Amino acid sequence: MKIKIINKSRHDLPHYETIASAGMDLRASITKSRVLKPLERTIVGTGLFIELPVGIEAQVRPRSGLAAKMGVTVLNAPGTIDADYRGEIGVILVNLSNDDFTINNGERIAQLVIAKHERAEWVDSIELSETDRGEGGFGSTGVR
Repeated sequence: MKIKIINKSRHDLPHYETIASAGMDLRASITKSRVLKPLERTIVGTGLFIELPVGIEAQVRPRSGLAAKMGVTVLNAPGTIDADYRGEIGVILVNLSNDDFTINNGERIAQLVIAKHERAEWVDSIELSETDRGEGGFGSTGVR
């Protein structure tokens, strides 16, 4: 699939690191480093603008290493970029650690996954089919 992209950053285009990678790293495109204090959040620009085909979304997801090692993650994970959005891709980062985290220009801050999606049409009903699970919700199939 080919997707139009405008790159206003000073960094290479996002790319897949391995043949089996689902996501491409997004890099911070900022003029000066920013300090993200514990429990603070910010939107970090990437300098990237894309044109997705209808039926395709881009999902902004956390980088597992950044989350595990530094406690920094994407707040609205996954963030959805719709096919009709033409603005800059921004990443909402939150620092869940106890330490300040410095975001530097070019730092890999998130990953982008391109995915197909369906559109649903609601069918108004008065009852739903029965299942073994029924109305069992959170944790109803076992804690582990």
